[in-house]
Amino acid sequence: MKFLVASLLLSSTSAFSPSIKSPRTPLSTLDASKCGNYDYDVIIVGCGVGGHGAALHSRAQDLTTAVFSGRDVGGTCVNRGCVPSKALLAASGRVREMQNEGHLSEFGITVEGGRDSIKFDREGVAAHAKNLANKVKGNLEGSLVALGVDIVEGRGVLTGKSHEVKDDASGKVYTAKAYIEISQQLLKLLILVNLPKQKKDIILAPGSIPFVPPGVTVDEKTVYTSDGALELQSVPEWVAIIGSGYIGLEFSDVYTALGSEVTFIEALPNIMPTFDKEIAKMAERLLIRDRPIDYRTGVFASEVTPGIPGEKPCTVKMIDANTKEHVETLEVDAVMVATGRVPNTKDMGLEECGVETQRGFVAVNEKMQVLTKHEGGEVVEGLWCIGDANGKMMLAHAASAQGISAIENISGRSHVVNHDAIPAACFTHPEIAMVGPTEEQAIERAEKEGWTLGKSQGNFRANSKALAELEGNGIAKVLYNKDNGKVVAVHIIGIHAADLIQECANAVAAGTTVQELSMMVHTHPTLCEVLDEAFKGAVGMSAH
Repeated sequence: MKFLVASLLLSSTSAFSPSIKSPRTPLSTLDASKCGNYDYDVIIVGCGVGGHGAALHSRAQDLTTAVFSGRDVGGTCVNRGCVPSKALLAASGRVREMQNEGHLSEFGITVEGGRDSIKFDREGVAAHAKNLANKVKGNLEGSLVALGVDIVEGRGVLTGKSHEVKDDASGKVYTAKAYIEISQQLLKLLILVNLPKQKKDIILAPGSIPFVPPGVTVDEKTVYTSDGALELQSVPEWVAIIGSGYIGLEFSDVYTALGSEVTFIEALPNIMPTFDKEIAKMAERLLIRDRPIDYRTGVFASEVTPGIPGEKPCTVKMIDANTKEHVETLEVDAVMVATGRVPNTKDMGLEECGVETQRGFVAVNEKMQVLTKHEGGEVVEGLWCIGDANGKMMLAHAASAQGISAIENISGRSHVVNHDAIPAACFTHPEIAMVGPTEEQAIERAEKEGWTLGKSQGNFRANSKALAELEGNGIAKVLYNKDNGKVVAVHIIGIHAADLIQECANAVAAGTTVQELSMMVHTHPTLCEVLDEAFKGAVGMSAH
């Protein structure tokens, strides 16, 4: 009966829809254009990690898909962020380790000529970062092409019509599939035979760009954002870093390993203000106090003027964050601006679609559907926004998760991303990683929601593998709901923390309890036993 209804249905709708192929094979732009008065099922504006993740999942659902790359396949993460910065951290980390004579001697290793014999080639280090970015970019582009995703090189701009995107390079307008006008009776038949109603979906994934505060002049040579820093045009003798978040901390790690002195300039009262306070305190001891780093807190860099390498220093005028009075002027060799990022949504045509932004951020609901405004906004049908541009969680893997979620919702399967279960990491030496709220935030949440917060800790100094690596500094802190045992958050500082956090993120996502985790067997001797100690401690057990 179901097949008979389906046959009748397809016959009835033939006047409205393009021919339906089953199973559908990957379509090129030319093939897609022959399928009716539309080009694609889904158009994705932006080809960073978020847009790439959405495109892969879109093709997995057999949806014809195009991605507007804006001549930037891979986006910030691959070309100017996560990927090349890890290459710089890896190379500089080797230099730091090989120059640490005391550390090596404990292994029984001696470097002939001492630390001064360890040399590095700045251009070679920079080339490693660039080559890695290019390789990953090529892999991403290749995976899209292999799955039949069409890549449009220009930047996508909304035209004001809900199913159209214009290529800013060629001026050509591409269309996402239009809705079929159907009767209520026909809609019931569609539901009966599980055939999806045709969609007109556009996913915005434009990413973000570095934020440069007023008064700061950037030349990307002596005063630069993370974009310029990743090119490693020089290793300054003294560099000021404005901002002490993830980006600033990672680059302080790179610079000090390669011989620079660093001064942090932080507007808030405390260094590393976005981190869990206990973790930040330990990070200050491990990542700042024992290195050629100092800092100023509670001050704004009100005016920053570029210098001339080898001839004229950069000047940084600082004012008190509260009184706005001048407090100090620094003359340094270089200034890195690490004051966060802002959405890359300017001139995208959002206004033409009736969408109001706040500081460039696009309002979305929990399903990633775009809203007309942040307060009391209505859903803009067929328009979605993922990644940095919606401001929910400015991380590459969060963007990818949101992209997959958007495609799930487009496909008719309701899905919501649990952002509390998305981990984050800072790839310093040692690393910092976390999932869920800070302890301070968790305390507030517990009081507001009426449950009791529990806390348990594992220590790297008691871990055999960490001691074998002579890396006994660090802790793993587990926060959990005492009433039901579920893990709320985990914060780690220590060797390979970024890898260890995934077990914890999975536990948060699955709603696993500390009782269940305490009985799970961890390989011995491994670093993950630091977590085993914390899980067992939460239920009164001891770990060997």
